Amino acid sequence: MPDLDSWAQSPSEYRIAQDEIHVWRANLDCDARLLRQLESTLAPDERNRAKRFHFERDRDNFVATRGLLRELLAKYIGQTPAEIEFDYSALGKPSLRTHGFERPIRFNVAHSHGMALFAFAVDRHVGVDIELLRPDFGGDQVAARYFAPQEIAELRKLPASQRVEAFFLCWTRKEAYVKARGEGLQIPLDSFHVSLTPGEPVQLHSADSLLWNLRSVRPGQRHVGAIVGQGTGWNLKLWDWKPPEFD
Repeated sequence: MPDLDSWAQSPSEYRIAQDEIHVWRANLDCDARLLRQLESTLAPDERNRAKRFHFERDRDNFVATRGLLRELLAKYIGQTPAEIEFDYSALGKPSLRTHGFERPIRFNVAHSHGMALFAFAVDRHVGVDIELLRPDFGGDQVAARYFAPQEIAELRKLPASQRVEAFFLCWTRKEAYVKARGEGLQIPLDSFHVSLTPGEPVQLHSADSLLWNLRSVRPGQRHVGAIVGQGTGWNLKLWDWKPPEFD
């Protein structure tokens, strides 16, 4: 398993260059005071969604994720978190209501088992995914149902010691691509394929692969993640979000 990526502390200036994608990682296990602060910035529809979660931990993770998204977007565009407004596509993908901003910020969010990734870019579609490495997950059955034949063949060639990581590398890469496209389940997961062997170069093979660039990241010892950005030649900046210190 490779070493973790280098995640820098918060920048002094929240500005995304045209050739950059910013990805933030955040621990969603917030204390009660911070969680209340984040919840206070949510819109009514977000609070209603939060109430529908059966388990408190799922509710808190949703509140933290949406609150942190607002917190980060507010830094980039110079508003307060509560002022942020979203539009939603027919498939439910959120976008920032720009109110005349010349260079719209696009974003995508994913979370898994207490950790979240937030991806931001200027006028560039982006998709992100994160998954917890779970040895007890039925990867072979899921792969047989959703993976492309090339991915299944590559997975079966690997030794057992690498298959868990390889499965989740594949899954996050595929999900990030689908999310960047913004078309959801309308894109069959076996209609394109990605590389999945740990330590090998990351590759995307699709009918439109020349329009996208795929990267993998390691946000934690037990998590893997992937980023897909529109276009090529962009630089990836990795930032580590830290909770504020209360008096």
